[in-house]
Amino acid sequence: MDAALNNEKAKPLNFIEEIIDNDLKQGKYQSILTRFPPEPNGYLHIGHASSIWLNFGVAKKFGGKTNLRFDDTNPVTEETEYVESIKADIKWLGYSWANEFYASDYFDQLYNYAIQLISQGDAYVDDLTPDEIAAQKGTPTEPGINSPFRSRTIDENLQLFEAMKAGNFQEGSKTLRAKIDMASVNMLLRDPILYRIKFAHHHRTGDTWCIYPMYDFAHGQSDSIENITHSICTLEFIPHRALYDWCIQKLNIYPSHQYEFARLNVSYTVMSKRKLLQLVNEKHVSGWDDPRMPTISGMRRRGYTPQAINEFCDRAGIAKREKLNDISLLEFCVREELNKSSFRRMVVFDPVKVIITNFNESELLLEGENNPEDETSGFRAIPFSKELFIEREDFMENPPKKFFRMAIGQSVRLKSAFIVTCTGLEKDVNGNITEIHCTYIPESKSGSDTSGMKVQGTLHWVSSKHAIKVELREYERLFLSENLATEEGDFKEYINPESLKIISTAYAEPALENATDAQRFQFLRKGYFCLDKDSQPAHLVFNRTVTLKESFSKEVKK
Repeated sequence: MDAALNNEKAKPLNFIEEIIDNDLKQGKYQSILTRFPPEPNGYLHIGHASSIWLNFGVAKKFGGKTNLRFDDTNPVTEETEYVESIKADIKWLGYSWANEFYASDYFDQLYNYAIQLISQGDAYVDDLTPDEIAAQKGTPTEPGINSPFRSRTIDENLQLFEAMKAGNFQEGSKTLRAKIDMASVNMLLRDPILYRIKFAHHHRTGDTWCIYPMYDFAHGQSDSIENITHSICTLEFIPHRALYDWCIQKLNIYPSHQYEFARLNVSYTVMSKRKLLQLVNEKHVSGWDDPRMPTISGMRRRGYTPQAINEFCDRAGIAKREKLNDISLLEFCVREELNKSSFRRMVVFDPVKVIITNFNESELLLEGENNPEDETSGFRAIPFSKELFIEREDFMENPPKKFFRMAIGQSVRLKSAFIVTCTGLEKDVNGNITEIHCTYIPESKSGSDTSGMKVQGTLHWVSSKHAIKVELREYERLFLSENLATEEGDFKEYINPESLKIISTAYAEPALENATDAQRFQFLRKGYFCLDKDSQPAHLVFNRTVTLKESFSKEVKK
């Protein structure tokens, strides 16, 4: 057993792990098998990352395996695009599945299971409409009413179900229902629908089927077919567990068992696929991978790392009760990871020109660390010349006390370069500063300073002669409300109108010219950035992943 696994074992077990550990110790299973069962009707989000981390993580921890199974029982909303995106996200997060399955792989077997239930008198074909079925379900305090079609004979039900499969009935005209108990305290056991008619093209089976199993019927049986030992779901499936167990017991098949945990909720975020699809379709965002979206693909494009996301899931943990996790914890995990792994670069967002009046060389190559946190990261060449750009906010003509940046008569250090002293400035006819004049101290070169001078401010800069123009996209949280679940009205009313700020022209040191989308960067004193997919060789675009420190205001606006 390797050291990493030993470290994992040393951590306190969460309650799911305790269940698995106990099952193995008691000899209930020789090995465990979990599954991650997404419906391919949208892109995965941070909530799914928690489920992936749990299902794949516990299997690895206890020497088991995990299946990837697509719950593709609703052809109306499912697409191959979503299947491929889900597989890409799981791989990017660092996980591998033992087998790739689809609920549609089992359509024939599930149909046979339905025939078995009918033949046992445990299911019947109902002619009531969905609205009529809902009206007869009763209330939590009042029993439901038996359907007038509940007493059909087994032969009649078999014939009708076969006719449903053959496409002889219209959508909504007939369903197959389990015959359980219309007076059950659990509303989901009041003769739930097992199959419905849908004339829709399926992304894998085409037009072979026009009847499709409901999730509650397909889920448990698919788990059983695969011999899943621990079927891990979120808390909203607790009431569904009784039906899960009922179907397995009636069919006398492998007894998979369902366990529930609290899903991952994150502040300033929506997790509903329906709402995320709304944001995409109504153009509030540029797509599923918009860097403001809580999708895995959006976070990847924004520059989050899989290590940071997995660390967040680990820190958020697994609970038995719903809670709201602060998105600041996720951003902290991202900063912590990027501080260790990102290359340092200098980029000036709002430039003002600085002229070094006593610098008489055409240029000078200086050296800067790629990452002071990583001794193996090496150094990069930084060209220094007579004319530089610094941030406009780093100069004040009439500074207050304790302003340690550039001002007339004041000295500062230029990062990885020299100490300079401001001697004057020039303005245009409107009074705007156009140039700042400085002198430099040749003996003050970083790494070999013999000047004896001490300064309190250090500024980033770029050589104007060598700078490359780049576009910067500064992202903030998409929503202004910390907990959208508690807000009234349309959730879109809380969209942050300042969630994206574009700086069309910033000036970067030339080391960024060969940036790749696999690299992460800290733009000194500004934040963490990554190359965006919209980049072209002559037009580089960088996304701000996260600021250097938390800076988001919690003020709620509508």
